[in-house]
Amino acid sequence: MDKTENTLGISWHDSALVPHLNQGNILDYFSERSNPFYDRTCNNETIKMQRLNPDQMLNMTGLEYSLLHAQEPILYVIRKQHRHSPTQVTPLADYYIIGGHVYQGPDLCSVVNSRLLNTLNNLQSAFDEAQKFARFHPTRGYSWKFEEKEEKEPTSTDKKVKKKEEASSAFQRKRVDLLLGELAKKHPPLFMPPPSQPPAKAPHVEEVKPDIKAEKPTEEKPTSNGSMKPPPEKKQKLR
Repeated sequence: MDKTENTLGISWHDSALVPHLNQGNILDYFSERSNPFYDRTCNNETIKMQRLNPDQMLNMTGLEYSLLHAQEPILYVIRKQHRHSPTQVTPLADYYIIGGHVYQGPDLCSVVNSRLLNTLNNLQSAFDEAQKFARFHPTRGYSWKFEEKEEKEPTSTDKKVKKKEEASSAFQRKRVDLLLGELAKKHPPLFMPPPSQPPAKAPHVEEVKPDIKAEKPTEEKPTSNGSMKPPPEKKQKLR
């Protein structure tokens, strides 16, 4: 593979070995001959050809590959680094293996360049769109006239067809009620007693005694036969 080729846009995998990957053989899988990310001048190849203990790479200097992270059976991260001493290394690149597919992790410069290019592309598209609405007048100068789409007023039939969107689903309402019930059990509300008030005095009602007047019976004076005389009889006049 040409060294000048950008390896961020390619991937590699071997379908025959993917089902058997684990933490013990992932470096052997990465060192396959058809893998374009593997450099055969590394110390791993020397250890493999001479059948030495992999721990011997700590005493060597130069390019090497090491397993940085493993999350079986789906994710593995391999680091390419340059060893200067048993305790000093310089990271060069990271490769992540997902489901047997090998990808090169982008470096910080590539991420920043990609984000800047994406931002510039969006800004250029916005300027090109705004340029279509530019107008020039000799006295007023430049102006922008944006075409507004006429919005049709919804008819009564459209309103009937259009349904109101519910603010929440039935599951969300039940779940919220359950959570509120649990919170109410753990933290019951405190009710303040009402302030004590002096007992109200009953209004004093004066008893009105009925004023009963007893009439004294009139005593009839006894009539004496001697003192009272009957009226004189009238005599008819003779003519």
